[in-house]
Amino acid sequence: MTDQNKIKYLQEQIHRLSEIGVALSTEKNTDRLFEMILDEATRITKADGRTLYTVDEKGNLRFEILSNDTMNQKMGGTSGVEIPYYPVKLYLSNGEPNNSNVSAYVALTGETVNIQDAYETKKGFDFTGTKAFDQKNNYRSKSFLTVPLKNHENEIIGAMQLINARDEQGNVISFDKIMQEQVESLSSQGAVALTNKRLVEELKTLFEAFIKLIATAIDKKSEYTGGHCERVPVITMMLADALENTKDGKFKDFTMTPEERYELYIAAWLHDCGKVATPPHIVDKSTKLETIFDRIELVKTRMEILKRDAEIAFLKRQLNGNVPGNFDQMYYDQIKEIDENMQFLESCNIGGEFMLPEKQERVKNIAKQQIYLGGEKQPFLSREEVKNLNIPKGTLLAEEREIINDHIVITIEMLEQLPYPKQLKNVPEFAGGHHEKLDGTGYPKGLKGNEMSTQAKIMAIADIYEALTAADRPYKDGKKLSQAMRIMGYMKNDYHIDEELFEIFVKSGVYKKYAAKYIADTQIDKVDEDAVLD
Repeated sequence: MTDQNKIKYLQEQIHRLSEIGVALSTEKNTDRLFEMILDEATRITKADGRTLYTVDEKGNLRFEILSNDTMNQKMGGTSGVEIPYYPVKLYLSNGEPNNSNVSAYVALTGETVNIQDAYETKKGFDFTGTKAFDQKNNYRSKSFLTVPLKNHENEIIGAMQLINARDEQGNVISFDKIMQEQVESLSSQGAVALTNKRLVEELKTLFEAFIKLIATAIDKKSEYTGGHCERVPVITMMLADALENTKDGKFKDFTMTPEERYELYIAAWLHDCGKVATPPHIVDKSTKLETIFDRIELVKTRMEILKRDAEIAFLKRQLNGNVPGNFDQMYYDQIKEIDENMQFLESCNIGGEFMLPEKQERVKNIAKQQIYLGGEKQPFLSREEVKNLNIPKGTLLAEEREIINDHIVITIEMLEQLPYPKQLKNVPEFAGGHHEKLDGTGYPKGLKGNEMSTQAKIMAIADIYEALTAADRPYKDGKKLSQAMRIMGYMKNDYHIDEELFEIFVKSGVYKKYAAKYIADTQIDKVDEDAVLD
């Protein structure tokens, strides 16, 4: 090769290494990254056999890819063929370094090993296994080039071994100096790319763990909402899968990239992160009079005082001779009324779907009764107690409901402060839109259907379905499957949730698939899907 041709060749190789460096840095699939490294090494050396190892969590060399052209062998990587070999131990059972194995030696020392002929080498490596393999398979392993994979901190993360370099005619040759330098450069690029990918994956794992930590903290904050943050992502991704599989309607062309799916998944986990700021006594308000404790016990104490006062009045009438024998109808009527009123107030204290006006009026009348407390005459119930007991639906006052609802505002504020990479930039919008309604009556922004993303609409259905079927709410039992689906059918008709999206939710069987795993058997009953979708 003339000097000019040599210069041209080296220029081409440098250019190629630059190109492969860029390609390696952008590859997201680890197996494909491994294969790209070996493919380029093969291009440089025309090596017949190739093996790539990585250092595993136990400090051994794990086979990632093993291939041989002559033997038509390809295992590991994207081949789908499992490599049937144990990892190469870097240290022997006595603790000594395994320096007799070439790949182990390279991984331990960080030195490149270039062997012209394994059968004649005097470098102290044990090729007994190689020779036995050759004999069994009618093969001849001759030239070996084993290079370390070093990351940016000069740590060994693996090794690459090439066997039997070949010339243009296919003859086995030694790995020359230029080949070695190019493969070493390639291994360096590959190691950096692999390290960067692992760092990204580790950061991703840490990010997800932190997110789930927040979600778990929110769920653990209240015994009544435990698991909600964990279950909503399940339904969300089930519905997203069903949506991508639909073949007709307005969502027939809906698709999501892996990055977009991940974005939705993260948003689902974070959809209620604002509840971390919601006071526990509101989240856990299982009865209308509950704060730190259920104040119905105070009402019971007052009722006992009324009973005591009635008994005292009865005894006084006896002493004055105003009671014939031991019977006093007035006393028994009073006691009966007190007991009935107490039972009534206890029932009012339990949140329900609706409280009739006449019941609200009766609470007010009971409140007007006078009782002596602390030597002072006062109404039996305070204004605040009347207000709570007359909550028409559920257990929360309007202002408490507003505090609960405000969690979504806090969620958006929290999420918008995070420095997202571009593939997660929509997380605040997806997570913050699950309480919006298509008719614009939702919160916090009052968005209408055309202003909501498909992902936010998916999460809205997931959140509602989980809330309706959850058996751990303070103010209600988990609804039967038929009841939950009927309510969602009404919401669809009222243009609160997307009609076609809900139809996919029903017809694809997502609601049943989720129910089978997460809803109690006692809640699962037959659903009239036609009626629900009508």
